Amino acid sequence: MISERFFNYIVALLILGTALVAWVMDEPFLITLTTKAVILALAGVGLNLALGQGGLISLGHAAFFGLGGYAMGVLASHAQTFTPLMEAPFLIVGTNSMPVIWLVAIVASSLCAFVIGLLSLRTSGVYFIMVTLAFGQMLYYFSISWPAYGGEDGLSIYVRNSFPGLNTLDPIQFFGICFAILMLVIYGVSRLTHSPFGLALNGARQNAQRVHTVGLNPFKLQLAAFTISGAITGLAGALFADLNRFVSPTMFSWQTSGEIMIFIILGGVARLYGPVVGAALFILLEHWLGGLSDFWHVYLGIILLCVVLFARGGLIGALAKKERAHV
Repeated sequence: MISERFFNYIVALLILGTALVAWVMDEPFLITLTTKAVILALAGVGLNLALGQGGLISLGHAAFFGLGGYAMGVLASHAQTFTPLMEAPFLIVGTNSMPVIWLVAIVASSLCAFVIGLLSLRTSGVYFIMVTLAFGQMLYYFSISWPAYGGEDGLSIYVRNSFPGLNTLDPIQFFGICFAILMLVIYGVSRLTHSPFGLALNGARQNAQRVHTVGLNPFKLQLAAFTISGAITGLAGALFADLNRFVSPTMFSWQTSGEIMIFIILGGVARLYGPVVGAALFILLEHWLGGLSDFWHVYLGIILLCVVLFARGGLIGALAKKERAHV
């Protein structure tokens, strides 16, 4: 059985290799499919920080995913129509610059995660799950009743946003942007996990009382992790909306939160590349089985059940040694 670190390298190279082979073979659809898996994996990495390291079972991470998407949609739509978002008391205009949009998405989703965390982390167990779910559904229904930005029909963006020096309309170049971000975030999460903060967070997950007795505040540790987790998921939402050039209220739905959690369970909870493996498998099943049957989720459910029953560490736990990898 190979080490988890080596397995992680193989996964990263397979994803990169798939996109490059598709580019050589002139298969833009396959590149787009791989890009989608990369972006969803990024959302999973965000949730995995809260779930795997902090023990926070959140069914509301679609709130941050949707906020990131709408940050992109709102800014880009105003840039396209040349209308300001706000004129008084100061002027705020739209933009089609990806770095600026990412910054806004990260700030908006992290602030939202901080507020939700402040309220929900005072509870635990099923109550925490329900509070996070409630916040996500609140934003879902708010977006439906927001006619200025499409309401229930969503909001279309006609041209993908720009990145300095690159043609983002070229599928392989946009994939490169998303893949680079995923690798950077995974590296950052790895460093964070093995830092004193990460070790304290893991300790709070196992026994909050013991962490408190050594002078640390479990609430603050979990709140920080939840906020960072929300920021990462919000960034993924902005990229996902840019990929599709469309944003809709379904990004806020509880089904989206559930799918992100499925990525983690399939790949392995608290495994660095668990969300990457899970998201890739999910996209493969959706593409292959979705063409055979409208009820492909049944097969996904069977696979998920087998993973839960027979591979507690997810697919990575079944295929690689249990050591935790850095990157």
